[in-house]
Amino acid sequence: MTHEAKGIEGMNNYQLEELIGQKMRQGGVSDPTIAAFLQAVHKVQAGDMGMLPEDTIEPIDSLPRLEELPADRAANEALLQQLAVIKLNGGLGTGMGLDRAKSLMPVKDQETFLDFIARQIYRLRGDKRFPAFFLMNSFSTQKDTLDYLKKYPALSGDDRLDFLQSKVPKLEANTLEPISWPKDPELEWCPPGHGDLYPSLLASGFLERLLAQGIKYLFVSNSDNLGATVDLRLLGYFAETGQSFMMEVAERTAADRKGGHLARRKASGRLLLRESAQCSKLDEALFQDIQRHRFFNTNNLWIRLDHLKSALTENGGAIPLPLITNSKTVDPKDLTSPKVLQLESAMGAAIECFPKTGAVVVPRTRFAPVKTTADLLALRSDAYRITEDLRLELEEARKGQPPIVDLDARYKLMADFESCFSAGAPSLLKCESVKITGPMTFALGVVCEGKVEFINRKAETKQVPAGQYKDQVVEL
Repeated sequence: MTHEAKGIEGMNNYQLEELIGQKMRQGGVSDPTIAAFLQAVHKVQAGDMGMLPEDTIEPIDSLPRLEELPADRAANEALLQQLAVIKLNGGLGTGMGLDRAKSLMPVKDQETFLDFIARQIYRLRGDKRFPAFFLMNSFSTQKDTLDYLKKYPALSGDDRLDFLQSKVPKLEANTLEPISWPKDPELEWCPPGHGDLYPSLLASGFLERLLAQGIKYLFVSNSDNLGATVDLRLLGYFAETGQSFMMEVAERTAADRKGGHLARRKASGRLLLRESAQCSKLDEALFQDIQRHRFFNTNNLWIRLDHLKSALTENGGAIPLPLITNSKTVDPKDLTSPKVLQLESAMGAAIECFPKTGAVVVPRTRFAPVKTTADLLALRSDAYRITEDLRLELEEARKGQPPIVDLDARYKLMADFESCFSAGAPSLLKCESVKITGPMTFALGVVCEGKVEFINRKAETKQVPAGQYKDQVVEL
């Protein structure tokens, strides 16, 4: 898809820019986010849809590994005074049938993501007040989250605990005009992707505030990834190397073949992040080749704040992140509604935006996100344990390989999922894969080993009795 120099008939680029800017200002969007969004619009106007062809990149063969990094604990602990931790907490988990922050969902032993996160920070701080800690919330998650965290008053002290991510308009696919949808004006807007972290940090005043407090380093991760705690070896290595940006990556497995991967741009020699939306159908097989592209982004990122400020200043308040273009309908539930473009960016893509960046291979234990109820079942099972530093990580016996969980679509939403596993998750410690099809509930004491499949072809709900099931198909 390409776009002419004129966006709408009779409207030049300047007029289109004014129209988009006006809508965003009326919507309460900050100037840095407007600047970042207009950068993306200009790319689309120039015919840049953010694609990264295979012949323009090179795979990454080797990287430093966490277990090989030096561990000067005393020196690294001193760096905590210069560190801030930010958790991205804007997601509602609507895909799982939730209507409030996903981080409020019980994940293990009735403890929520937020409980784990707060206790992780408390443990890291000990009797001190550092590192600093904040959340990037959305308008939808802010109130419930802040209300819940009142039980942990020392998290923020007297300071603000969060800042808000922004929103951007959906654009009419052929004209790039901001879409108008009077039936439901909220559908005229969409999230800008977590690349919005950078302009939102600037617009909220948090960037200046942190720098004024002598904070130099930032560790960012998703609130639904309880493996992502501050590792002192990574902090020390990041400080010592003087990098502007460092990404934690992990080895790709078959389960990760559709996710973004790390590569190097041939033209510049810089590291980059390629997402599936930036890959054409022609390159899909190579994109999913986990032997060729070996490393994926865990979204655990380390950022030098003074370098970030310089980059934002040089680029008018926006980091020039690669574009991710998603073609949708304005109402995702109505495929006959007008076609729109949603312009997004990934915060990990900033790895290409600084002259000195790096990546470190970390164990899978630092990556345990929950995107679906299948992910949640694995985490609630005995395949994962709670560590001394309050992370959720795979048991050593799993050798870095999470169990593959395939749930019937009827268990996609939390209410149905909780009903199915009301007695608790089955044992998956020795399970390679488990597939569940049809209406059923699991009794307490179900143990799955190897490859197991449970099938109920009837409409009536059946119970899976307690017992050991190994390398078998169980017809109820």
